[in-house]
Amino acid sequence: MPFFTEAQARAYLPRLRGMLAVLRRSADLSARAGSNGHARVPSSELPEQEGETEPVDIGPREVLAELQEQGIVVRDPVRGLVDFPTRHRNGKVVHLCWQLGEEDIGWWHLPEDGFAGRRPLPIPPDL
Repeated sequence: MPFFTEAQARAYLPRLRGMLAVLRRSADLSARAGSNGHARVPSSELPEQEGETEPVDIGPREVLAELQEQGIVVRDPVRGLVDFPTRHRNGKVVHLCWQLGEEDIGWWHLPEDGFAGRRPLPIPPDL
């Protein structure tokens, strides 16, 4: 499993925002095609992209393949919720947690705690 530093995760955010836009468009189109638009999440309820976004010219399958290859865990592609695995100083694996609408990576959690266990960075040294 690849691990990210905070700096590496932050550097990947512009590309990640573009990739999530591809996934969201795909989910929106699938929902419309499958239900004539009645079951889709209203765009007003989706988080907005903030910050620099790199244009991405690949399809949703390629996006998911790249994210998996990079080791990025996509928790919810529509909300834009992702985790970047990182190794803490004591060797413990933690996740840097980010979602669309957040300008920067500012949260972390233990893998077993998930989104509900998010805590603000920095990760305590005695973890």
